Amino acid sequence: MTRDEVEKEMMQYRTIFPIVRLLNAGQVCGNAPVEGHCPCHELWHKDDPCQNCISRQVMEDHAQRTKLEYMGRDLYQVTAVYREVDGAPCVLELIQPLDCDNLIDPENSDQLMCSVSGYHIKLYHDALTGCYNRRYYEDIIKGRSEPAGVAVLDLDDFKLYNDTYGHQAGDAALRTAVEVVRGCIRKSDHLIRYGGDEFLLVLPGIAQAAFVAKLERIRQQLHTAVVPGYTRLQISASIGGVMSRPGESCEQAASRADRLMYQAKNHKNTVVTEDTTGTAAPSAAGRDRQARQNILIVDDSEMNRAILAEILGSDYNILEASNGQECLTMLDQYDTAIALILLDIVMPVMDGFEVLNTMNRSHRIEDIPVIMISSEDADTVVRRAYELGVSDYVSRPFDAGVVYRRVFNTIKLYAKQRRLISLVTSQIREKEKNTQMLISILSEAVEFRNGESGTHVLHISTLTRHLLEQLTQKTDQYTLTPEQQELIVMASSLHDIGKIAIDDAILNKPGRLTREEFDIMKRHTTIGAAMLDQLHRYRNEPLVRTAYEICRWHHERWDGRGYPDGLSGDQIPISAQVVAMADVYDALVSKRVYKDAYAPDVAVQMILHGECGAFNPLLLDCLTDLQDTFKAELAVPEA
Repeated sequence: MTRDEVEKEMMQYRTIFPIVRLLNAGQVCGNAPVEGHCPCHELWHKDDPCQNCISRQVMEDHAQRTKLEYMGRDLYQVTAVYREVDGAPCVLELIQPLDCDNLIDPENSDQLMCSVSGYHIKLYHDALTGCYNRRYYEDIIKGRSEPAGVAVLDLDDFKLYNDTYGHQAGDAALRTAVEVVRGCIRKSDHLIRYGGDEFLLVLPGIAQAAFVAKLERIRQQLHTAVVPGYTRLQISASIGGVMSRPGESCEQAASRADRLMYQAKNHKNTVVTEDTTGTAAPSAAGRDRQARQNILIVDDSEMNRAILAEILGSDYNILEASNGQECLTMLDQYDTAIALILLDIVMPVMDGFEVLNTMNRSHRIEDIPVIMISSEDADTVVRRAYELGVSDYVSRPFDAGVVYRRVFNTIKLYAKQRRLISLVTSQIREKEKNTQMLISILSEAVEFRNGESGTHVLHISTLTRHLLEQLTQKTDQYTLTPEQQELIVMASSLHDIGKIAIDDAILNKPGRLTREEFDIMKRHTTIGAAMLDQLHRYRNEPLVRTAYEICRWHHERWDGRGYPDGLSGDQIPISAQVVAMADVYDALVSKRVYKDAYAPDVAVQMILHGECGAFNPLLLDCLTDLQDTFKAELAVPEA
């Protein structure tokens, strides 16, 4: 953290703790007194360091600790938190007096401890999943250099979950994934939500063999987990893991693990780790076998399996199963490590059609190609096999050249398809990232000129996303696809772009605007819309049209008393309605040049009682449902 960042943090803490002080390493750990006194003298009137100094312990283990300290008859709660300020280790002390009588009463003691732990949870835990958040990584874990297993876990096709089933399904998948991982790790391990669908695992003091086994167990249990309410949604994860090196920070180890995770992404539902213990180079034959792909031959005839193995065995690793049930067992064991299945149709125990049905239900048919092998060449049989997803058909007796070429071409085609999907996904993500970055830069420039912090733009996006998700859960009155919701969230950042043409003296006037000044201020809606409408090349793009709606009409009100056009009810596009509520809420709970911040609960009541204009009753219901979520996500301090 920079000095400015820690100063802002200390200002926030001072709204809760009467005494907040920052001590450097010399003050905490130095043997010599500072200016003739121990650093505890000014506050505690002690000339000697404490026997059980939690700040010294925190400086050593980079953790957070809390203790109770007496000064005379008064009791204080002292919390010490590790910080790095401009690269230098420091300790932040948060001190609060306590009422001794309350501590004697068990109920109040429980309330006290709950409040302390609750504050820590809000600061360092992800609101959706309950695991540690990115701030915890940045503040506590990033700089650690201790022996540990470090892994990056990325949920496969997570964007597809959101696009297909909605963001509620994505949230449910994230929560399920966290529950599964937590069930596989120790209490001393750290599970951190590293990105939207990425998690970082830090397992201190674990042996290399145990680390690899644990990652594989996590992969398997994720793949068999059931997401509540979405039985057709199957989770899988790509995992990259490394053992930290001597003197290496967790950040450096995480970077290496991230590269391995992207290798695992090439196959999905795969664990890729480094060999940190073996020193002998593998033999040429061993390297060749590791590099070769696996083909599973499923046929009840041992002779047929032997013939196919002879045709393909020089270039592929051959796995065998004598019936459909054995095939599914092999699939559970190897999953996408199987490059292709050669599947007979007529078999005992379980036939090939049931195998194909099962692969369709589990969506494995999308990732593992199947070539049908059979002497049954009736049109109905072949047609049914193709309908169930087989890629090709090989009849008996086998022609060695035809079998080899069809196997080779199918594997090559699927490999190209996976690379293409990976490339397209990467390009889409990069395009979305660049678009969002440019919008954020432009909108934050407007907010800077407006005397507001860049967090306003982030808050509007966050609030808009939650309101849209809650609205689509509550009603189907507005047909908003996941893509349309995402457009509204992105376009919300441009809601005040028209303010770029408003005079600074009006934008940043600390007092109440005159009628003439307010009339000028109101023009930012039409100015912003006109700016977007003049983008002749892009004016009909969905993002620009959505931004136009929001810019022009986010100050309209449900009863027709808004501006600039006096629209009412659902004459106002739902995009503008949602952003209007998000804008009003954030304006109320944020400090402005012309007012202090309102407490979140007060802000909600003001909106519900019509003090900020009339809103869609459905959106008012959504606001009521989401008020605790808003308070937690925006981390707005109570007034």
